[in-house]
Amino acid sequence: MIGARKLEHIEISLERDVQSKVTTGFEDITLIHRALPEIDKDEIDLTIDFFGKKINAPILIAGMTGGHEKALKINENLAKAAQELNIPMGVGSQRAAIEDKSLSTTYSIARKVAPDAFLIANLGAAQFTEEYSIKEAEEAVKMIMADALAIHFNPLQEAVMSEGDVRFKGCLSGLENLKDIGVPLIAKETGAGIAREEAKLFENIGFSGIDVGGLGGTSFSAVEYYRNKGSLGKTFWDWGIPTAVSTLECVEYTNLSVISTGGIRNGIQVAKALALGATACGIAMPLLSKAIKGSDRVVSELQRIINELKTAMFLVGASTVEELRKSELIIRGKTREWLEERGINCKKFANRRD
Repeated sequence: MIGARKLEHIEISLERDVQSKVTTGFEDITLIHRALPEIDKDEIDLTIDFFGKKINAPILIAGMTGGHEKALKINENLAKAAQELNIPMGVGSQRAAIEDKSLSTTYSIARKVAPDAFLIANLGAAQFTEEYSIKEAEEAVKMIMADALAIHFNPLQEAVMSEGDVRFKGCLSGLENLKDIGVPLIAKETGAGIAREEAKLFENIGFSGIDVGGLGGTSFSAVEYYRNKGSLGKTFWDWGIPTAVSTLECVEYTNLSVISTGGIRNGIQVAKALALGATACGIAMPLLSKAIKGSDRVVSELQRIINELKTAMFLVGASTVEELRKSELIIRGKTREWLEERGINCKKFANRRD
């Protein structure tokens, strides 16, 4: 049943318009152009430390799928691209393979074709209220020889899904038991964003990072609407916290590594997220359609985004990602209103060199 649902998710995402009608918020952010960059574009260095491992660009392939035989080829092509470009990759929720071991190859293929890539395992938070313990978490990590474990939080998707699991009471205490698992833990949302309150909770129980999974990209409420034609999915299509807002809330109120994911479609958006303080950006939907056709298509799409990021860095005079994080930017519109209502001083980003 889980495998069939995962296939439906893939097909609907590829064939239907499931994008949020609410934008990411990055359109309200403008990087300050430098007429005299004082750097050479060819010398820009995109390498960063990602949870202890050096990667070639601050971009990761977000966890999307697994658990169905048709997902195997997708994960294989995504992983080949991650290996070639030396960037991280996440897999989709591994619950299907925890419950049906025959499906494990749809995930483990990632490590088989990407022996050196930073891979992120993935399990759902709801399962840790009662069903799962560190045993299942270790099994997920071992399945793909993962370098980190993402715990995804998807209460919105579960609430609008006809067969969804809405038992989240006791989840936090269940997750506290994972602190000794031996790999970094990443709290991951799936399209509705993470607020500062939850970000602090994750930090307090031993998580190392947050993947904000903000509003502005694929809406899983929309996906569930097309699956079941239920009114809840349509009503909550645009529920959540925009990616830019969620990114900055998590950056400002925790010391965790923050991954900005949700509606990232080009290198300028990546540059803006990094300038807000994100460690890296996750990309999903633009790569899913490419992965159906081959790993070379995935590589080409990622190289486009990487070149756009380099161009943006050149135009703000940042030769490294660390310098980009110190670049000036202006925050306007609804994003500024939201952030200031939440106590974040937006003016400081416009005058960082003063």
